[in-house]
Amino acid sequence: MRILIAEDDPTSRRVLEAVLARWGHEVVSTADGDEAWARLQEPEAPKLAILDWMMPGKDGVELCRLVRARGDDEPTYVILLTALGTKSDVVQGLDAGADDYLTKPFDKDELRARIRVGERVLELQSALALRVRELEDALGQVKTLRGILPICMYCHKIRTDAQSWERVDQYVSAHTGAEFSHGICEECLAEHYPELLEPEEPATGA
Repeated sequence: MRILIAEDDPTSRRVLEAVLARWGHEVVSTADGDEAWARLQEPEAPKLAILDWMMPGKDGVELCRLVRARGDDEPTYVILLTALGTKSDVVQGLDAGADDYLTKPFDKDELRARIRVGERVLELQSALALRVRELEDALGQVKTLRGILPICMYCHKIRTDAQSWERVDQYVSAHTGAEFSHGICEECLAEHYPELLEPEEPATGA
């Protein structure tokens, strides 16, 4: 996958580039926070970023806040790289929006494991975002009837937006998910098929 790294120290940056490339990742390398922020705003920006905490321009914590403030459907997974190892520093980084952290000097096996965690999270986020988009598309196709419908007082046909007249059942089926099963009410049965009705028994006198 494409991974952005933001590291101002040239030696540390080259080490990260070499390690990630050896694992098969495409590396987008930046030397300060301002450059990293510019790359993260590109249309095809990497979805996983390893950010140094302390560097020129925007530091890692500020970048975390900026990334989270965007409110993306598929947010960037951020690993904060820091030489600050106290619990309060870790809490500050996580509160700013970092998903994970790694202390310097980093262990390569630990870095690889944390990247794999990030990959799994990104896969889940991508799948969830896809399902949300599918649901939004489905809801957008749901048809509803609202407002005032012009209906003929005699034949009860409905006037459509195209100024033509349609039967009620056809109109409702076209504008909702309803389907009709036709039957016959007792009044219409008596009017149109009187021969099907059982004759009433004559009243008997007292």
